[in-house]
Amino acid sequence: MFPKPVPAVIAVVIRDDRTLLVRRANPPDAGLWGFPGGKIELGETVSDAATRELLEETGIEAEARDVITTLDVLVRDPSGAVEQHYILIAVQCRWIAGEPVAGDDALEARWFDLADLDPERLAMSADVDVIARRAHAASNPGRP
Repeated sequence: MFPKPVPAVIAVVIRDDRTLLVRRANPPDAGLWGFPGGKIELGETVSDAATRELLEETGIEAEARDVITTLDVLVRDPSGAVEQHYILIAVQCRWIAGEPVAGDDALEARWFDLADLDPERLAMSADVDVIARRAHAASNPGRP
């Protein structure tokens, strides 16, 4: 039997020109800063998965809004063969309550100024800066 792609969510929370990131404890991207998220459970909606993962990893309560984009994450073995294929669904979430506390699969959790999201200076998962800026633009139409 061949492995199948794994559907997962990432919760993108923008609050006061800052975004919430976690430093991931587990593969893929262990040790890198990225959005809180994880696998979608059987019978769970994308929105419910995003808010559940966000709460588990950070203690933040939020309301899931729109899907921003999807990403393919391919984990390869040393020979280059695909071992895992994650399909990440980025969900914009509106902060309701709480301050970040690392939990579950996170080593750290904190707010980052959007201006500080530079892959040259911060070890981040792919496209974190791009997705955060897209979410900020969507939640603040007409603002730079």
